[in-house]
Amino acid sequence: MQNIRSMTGFGRCEVTDGQRKVTVEIKSVNHRYLEASIKMPKKLNFFDAAIRNLLKEYMKRGKADIFITYEDNSENSVNVCYHPEVAREYLNYLKQMSEEFGLDNDIRVSTLSRYPEIFTLDDVEIDEESIWKILEKTIRGACESFVESRIKEGENLREDLIAKLDGMLDVVAFIEERSPQIIEQYRENITNRVKEMLEDSKIDESRILTEVTIYADKVCVDEELVRLRSHIDTVKNILIGGGEIGKKLDFYVQEMNRESNTILSKCKDLEIASRGIELKTVIEKIREQIQNIE
Repeated sequence: MQNIRSMTGFGRCEVTDGQRKVTVEIKSVNHRYLEASIKMPKKLNFFDAAIRNLLKEYMKRGKADIFITYEDNSENSVNVCYHPEVAREYLNYLKQMSEEFGLDNDIRVSTLSRYPEIFTLDDVEIDEESIWKILEKTIRGACESFVESRIKEGENLREDLIAKLDGMLDVVAFIEERSPQIIEQYRENITNRVKEMLEDSKIDESRILTEVTIYADKVCVDEELVRLRSHIDTVKNILIGGGEIGKKLDFYVQEMNRESNTILSKCKDLEIASRGIELKTVIEKIREQIQNIE
């Protein structure tokens, strides 16, 4: 028996390597396809495609939000760069201004250093290989935690769905037992009415049989019950087998809903109608739950 995974899940992992720390959080809800939204520092954008390929190893469906934080407290994370050619240009123009306007050239180093582009802060060239190493480790850790939570929720779903399906089988059994009683009751009612109308005259049994047969054909739900029972058993087997079953279950639940609608439209008995509504209610709950299965 394979695991069943819910599309709702959460996972988190934090890895520290020297002066660097990466934290990854993943949370997801149900979605028809796999849709991943990744929020991370700009310097990690280079790894976007690699991250998405990695996520596909752990999830097939669902809307996932991935939050990645990256901290680098090493001293060499930036370089201070001095541009003497820019400073020289400033000095030349300041000297020219002093001569043209007869002003004192009182420029000091502390003043000149504040002029734009004389000093710049440049990021140290990123070591992509080492960053990916810690990033991949953290993402995998978060994904494993994420999958574990999905499996746990999936197992809870499986148990609850199987219990609901067993309850449906009980309802089907009740309708199967009740249906012949309705036909017999109709036969008795029509016979009594004919007797009252004819009093002592002889009753035409063949006519009564014809009427009962026509009525039975209108209210008969044997075929629908057989198909409904078959669908219930199939869904149970799919759940027990596990795996990626969400889309497959969706089809069979639609078929179960179709059969229950037909049963309700044919039934002329209050007890069967009540059980038919019960079937519809349970099927709708099952339909909502399987939307969350991967």
